Amino acid sequence: MQGLEVRGLTKRFGGLTVAEDIDFDLGPGDRKALIGPNGAGKSTFSNLVTGILTPTAGSVRFDGRDIGGLNEAQRVRLGIAKTFQITTLFQDLTVRENLRLPILERERRGYRFFRAADGNAQTEAEVRDLMDQFDLGPLADSKVANLAYGQQRLVELALTLALKPRVLILDEPAAGVPSSETHLIDDAIERLPADLAVLIIEHDMDLVFRVARRIVVLVQGRILTEGTPEEIAADAKVRELYLGGSHD
Repeated sequence: MQGLEVRGLTKRFGGLTVAEDIDFDLGPGDRKALIGPNGAGKSTFSNLVTGILTPTAGSVRFDGRDIGGLNEAQRVRLGIAKTFQITTLFQDLTVRENLRLPILERERRGYRFFRAADGNAQTEAEVRDLMDQFDLGPLADSKVANLAYGQQRLVELALTLALKPRVLILDEPAAGVPSSETHLIDDAIERLPADLAVLIIEHDMDLVFRVARRIVVLVQGRILTEGTPEEIAADAKVRELYLGGSHD
């Protein structure tokens, strides 16, 4: 299949099993959310997919190719990218400068071309397009350290898109974002390219139910169920184990 295909994915640390026999598909244009209680294995799963961790058993395939032997950097170059719970931006650089860096990295021009790239029309046009996509233009020359946290998450998302991913894993995009700014995250997800495969790992159920088209529930390292938001909200076992009641 096109996209991401996970089969029988298992991870053990000694006698502790943190992911067990997981089957999971993420195709072009998908908008899936992965939810579950703390300790369910969500971060472990994403780390196995991105190559941060090596599975004990099972396979990860991308466009039909087994990528089990590729490390994290190789998978990023292949098109699998992940944002993190804590922003990984350069706080003392401007928004424009932060966005320039992944473009140079993608093109393997490196940091030594960082300042020279200011005069590179193609690079600067791509930076402007990314800023326009997330309404960051007015903040272009502001240092990241001076931005509101929700704005920093938008910069991080734009930075990840600069890598030209085909699979994007959003690791708690709303973490630490004040409720008054979560609409920025919603809007940003809605603006992602239509053919981009997106997996959202998130504790904010309101955000999940607003943006996901399908939801996967993970409990104790195993998939409990998968369905549409309506199906998940109506599932008695999910409500009992995780949602704590009906979801409006």
